[in-house]
Amino acid sequence: MNSSREWLLLSKLPLLNSKKCRQIVEYFGSPKKVFSASFNDIMKVPGLDKETALSIMQAKKMNIEKEIAELHKIDVNIVGFQDSLYPPNLLTIFVPPFLLYVRGKLKKEDVNAVAIVGTRRATTYGKLAARKLARDLAKEGITIISGMARGIDTAAHWGALEGGGRTIAVLGCGVDIVYPPENKRLMEEIIKNGAVISEFPLKSAPDAFHFPQRNRIISGLSKGVVVVEAPLRSGALITVNFALEEGREVFAVPGNIFSPNSQGTNRLIKEGAKLVETKEDILEELNFPLIRKEINKGNNPSLSLEERKMLDLLKDKPLHINSIIKISNLSASEVGGSLIKLEIKGLVRELPGKIFARE
Repeated sequence: MNSSREWLLLSKLPLLNSKKCRQIVEYFGSPKKVFSASFNDIMKVPGLDKETALSIMQAKKMNIEKEIAELHKIDVNIVGFQDSLYPPNLLTIFVPPFLLYVRGKLKKEDVNAVAIVGTRRATTYGKLAARKLARDLAKEGITIISGMARGIDTAAHWGALEGGGRTIAVLGCGVDIVYPPENKRLMEEIIKNGAVISEFPLKSAPDAFHFPQRNRIISGLSKGVVVVEAPLRSGALITVNFALEEGREVFAVPGNIFSPNSQGTNRLIKEGAKLVETKEDILEELNFPLIRKEINKGNNPSLSLEERKMLDLLKDKPLHINSIIKISNLSASEVGGSLIKLEIKGLVRELPGKIFARE
């Protein structure tokens, strides 16, 4: 892109929404050319009134250098809709974001993406299902999209990381804010292995009205949306509505008929969503060009001696972390650190009660 400054300036004008910003940029060719244009030229844009044209002229003098410095400080990139890295799936929705704030990296292979969403108050079953589906899809080279919320979203992101794949978190706040706060480490791992993105400026709080707007981006980035546990009134079902409007496939994991958390997902299946039990149910429907990621679990040169020891101890059966510490003769910090690394590499998974098992 030519300049982040002009993109930011346009996005800040209160009289311009994403749709109108895009229309103006497409008329002139770039934000830089918008701010080089005369008042009379700007007035030639179809549907633009005098007040809006004047606000564009005045914006040339706006000082946003402090904000640009803050963006650089935490390595945030501005990706406008004309950028080659702007997600192509997102360009197909009704109102694509004019620009995205990005921490981490967007890649062309993210076009092969699946969203996994669900309730914040997830059961153990729901979290295990989301984590396994995300892990299995990530091993096939599929990018996992979610919203980094508690519950199903968090499980999906961790599953993708465990599978050695990419994952993208779409926030309902600024990318400088960790929300929820307990996901600080998760956010750091996502930035290393994918991207954390938002259309909201830095310092934007996680206000309730931001999340429906965020949900359209989650569905827009993906080829299909998988719902794992959702009550009848759930933000995940808002994502489904966007998915249906945007022509995305909708999938649902069946749940306990006695659980309120399963009422939304089970109803989706009744209404025609594809029932999901394994990754194959999703891959077959979407017909992805697969990039299989095979891991040689026995002779992986990237494993440390401690990590190899953990794998050897877990080869016959799952073990509680205290048993691993006792048998291995390693310190608690050494065992904990090694298990986290093995989880991220997709070689070990954590079961309820601090029990660990090999994949």
